[in-house]
Amino acid sequence: MRGVDVGRRRIGLAGCDPLGISVRPLPPLQRKDRATDVARLRPLCLARGVAALVVGLPLLPNGKEGSQCRQCRRYGLTLARALALPLAWVDERYTSWAAEEATGLRADGSGRLDSAAAVLILRQWLAEGPEPRSLDQ
Repeated sequence: MRGVDVGRRRIGLAGCDPLGISVRPLPPLQRKDRATDVARLRPLCLARGVAALVVGLPLLPNGKEGSQCRQCRRYGLTLARALALPLAWVDERYTSWAAEEATGLRADGSGRLDSAAAVLILRQWLAEGPEPRSLDQ
């Protein structure tokens, strides 16, 4: 599985072992355009045998989708279709704050905080689901 925290400038990434026991942050990617991002993610997913993407949705405090959430949803769908991977969504409200609290990292432009948030997204999915769904190509 690959946890994905989609930001405006960076993509935070996390991975886990096949049994879902150990989750760890992976180097974040600086976003370019969708085609470039897919081209950079594809070999990373193939090398690690990624079986599905788990993408965080930054819902509003009231649980509704705002513009940032809709952008993340479109981006996640693009990635999953281009990489031919099943996709699951996770409510990622407050994951950046929780990652800061858990790790002591700050948003310094390195993307380490984004990948720490991706760890929380993936851990939440491992604990709660839902099952990733395949997308029509």
